Amino acid sequence: MNTKTSWGKVAGWYNNLLEKDEDSYQRMLILPNLLRLLEIKKGETILDLACGQGFFAGEFAKSGAKVIGADISPELIEIARKDNAVEYHVSEADKLDFLADQSVDKITLILSLQNMQNVQGVFGEAKRVLRPKGKLFMVLNHPSFRIPKQSSWGYDEARKTQYRRLDGYLSESLERIQMHPGDNPGEKTISFHRPLQFYFKALNNKGFCISKLEEWVSHKTSETGPKKAAEDKARHEFPLFLFLEAVKTC
Repeated sequence: MNTKTSWGKVAGWYNNLLEKDEDSYQRMLILPNLLRLLEIKKGETILDLACGQGFFAGEFAKSGAKVIGADISPELIEIARKDNAVEYHVSEADKLDFLADQSVDKITLILSLQNMQNVQGVFGEAKRVLRPKGKLFMVLNHPSFRIPKQSSWGYDEARKTQYRRLDGYLSESLERIQMHPGDNPGEKTISFHRPLQFYFKALNNKGFCISKLEEWVSHKTSETGPKKAAEDKARHEFPLFLFLEAVKTC
């Protein structure tokens, strides 16, 4: 099976989603948290790996850093290059030939690791291009609660409680998922599920130590209705996203 993934075929839709949706998770939840945790300093070099159409890379550049973006999709990079403040490259995440050893201070991987097969290779390249004590910042769909085709919401009528159902967790898996919900069902990508221990072990194996972990819940609320209270409570109990910071230790 060809497990290389790219969002290039839906580049226009994805770009419109991030540019026009003022209430998106990327804009309202992930971006402010990342800016807080990155602590960007003027003059440092940041690599936004699997940068898509450059939404986050462009925001990082506003803080005075030298920002480099890389993505496997030529279509998304073409859109990204409209922003001259960032240097963009078409590249696979596990083969960063355009970067020299120890040439960047920080790397971000935002909602992309779950679409990558060769995670060990990605972490290996991250280690190579990071300077000593450089940091890798990762945001994932939370692997404990958002498992493709193996997790779902349920509602207990007797207890008036919304709950999260899991049909699997420890076993690694991959699923073909539709890129653009509600549109062309034939345009699919692959999403990989791995448990938390996979990422901890893979990072440790490549010379990284996890220094921070945060779990981010939805900022949204339900419309008025009989299940609103239960839905809003569940949103604050089951995090959507997992953040990991890892430091290069050797």
